[in-house]
Amino acid sequence: MAKTLAELHKRTDVKWTHISPTADFQADGKRPGSYQLGGEKVPYNAASKSQISYADYAITVVDEAEHTDGASIQKRIFAVEK
Repeated sequence: MAKTLAELHKRTDVKWTHISPTADFQADGKRPGSYQLGGEKVPYNAASKSQISYADYAITVVDEAEHTDGASIQKRIFAVEK
């Protein structure tokens, strides 16, 4: 994954966004329904946790595709549960 991300960072001929789950990716976790985005480093929420459920991660991807303001283009971002 790191090699692929490094290659993406070199690309200027396509628009891309790489959305990563946080350190604790809970595939079977419940969907709290709220998330926040972080930059290139793994983010932590107010409770000092770095987790997100599969359901909230999926919503993050859809939201970013549908409602992006362009701030995440050509970047890697993380999604973390609020």
